[in-house]
Amino acid sequence: QVQLVESGGGSVQAGGSLRLSCAASGLTFSGYGMGWFRQAPGKEREFVSFINWNGGTTYYADSVKGRFTTSRDNAKNTVYLQMSSLKPEETAVYYCAARLGRSIAYYSRVADFGSWGQGTQVTVSS
Repeated sequence: QVQLVESGGGSVQAGGSLRLSCAASGLTFSGYGMGWFRQAPGKEREFVSFINWNGGTTYYADSVKGRFTTSRDNAKNTVYLQMSSLKPEETAVYYCAARLGRSIAYYSRVADFGSWGQGTQVTVSS
């Protein structure tokens, strides 16, 4: 049974930084691409970033390019999202998600991912 557990969320002032982690278990982590999504109250879940199975492919939403960086440590079964220059409108619950497969392609749709974590709250105050 795949389990994804996010951590590292919290409250930060605008312009600040946070690093989210997602620890995976119950899967062969190196066989999965990993995504980060976020969902604000009353809004749909939206794509943030993707990293493929070996870190050779990364992909970002235009809104976070240059400010967010995703990485992974396959030895620790963990994927990270380093967020900087955070904005109040980025207040949301952040989710990590797993997609089975080793590919150089990138994925950004909610439906592309089969397993999800419970989310971690990020609050950015102005």
